[in-house]
Amino acid sequence: MIHRLARAVRTIPDFPKTGIQFKDITPVLSDPELLRFAVTSLTDPFRDTGITRVLGIEARGFILGAMIADELEAGFIPIRKAGKLPFRTLRETYDLEYGSDHLEIQENAISPGERVLIHDDVIATGGTAAATARLVERLGGIISGFSFLIELDDLDGRSRLETDKKIVSVLHF
Repeated sequence: MIHRLARAVRTIPDFPKTGIQFKDITPVLSDPELLRFAVTSLTDPFRDTGITRVLGIEARGFILGAMIADELEAGFIPIRKAGKLPFRTLRETYDLEYGSDHLEIQENAISPGERVLIHDDVIATGGTAAATARLVERLGGIISGFSFLIELDDLDGRSRLETDKKIVSVLHF
C-alpha cells in the first residue's frame, strides 16, 4: 500500500515558483482507501501518547490534521497565515524555500501542559513546523511529536525540529 500511496502523489514542477517541485496530494485525498491508509499511518504512532490537541498547518495540514484529531479523540487547532484567524493571536515568522511568511495561533488555543501533535502534509525545510513548535511553547503546550505525510529528505527539514520529539513521515522523496 505504501508504494501505491507514493505513486499517487503528483509532482508539479515550478509551482508555486520556478524551481519548486510541488507535491500534490489531491489524488491521495480523492481515493478513500489511500486516504484511510494515510490517516492510519499518521495516527497509529501517537495513539497512546495522551495527545489532547492536533495542530494542522494551513492549508493542506487542515485536511489530514482534522482526521488525525478525530482518530485520537483530540481537539483540532488550525495554524493559519497572518490575518486569517479571529480573536487575539500570537505570531511567528518562518522561512520557506522561496521566501518568508508568518503563522498565527489563537492565544487561547492551547492551555499550559496540554500535549499536542503538530501535523502538516509536507516537511521541506522545516520552517513552518519549527515556527508552529515555537507557538506551542509560547502557550505552554507540550509537543508530543510531529507528523507529515511527505518528507523531502534532500531539504533536511527534520534537522530544524527538536530531536527528542517523535517525527513520523509516511513517505520520503
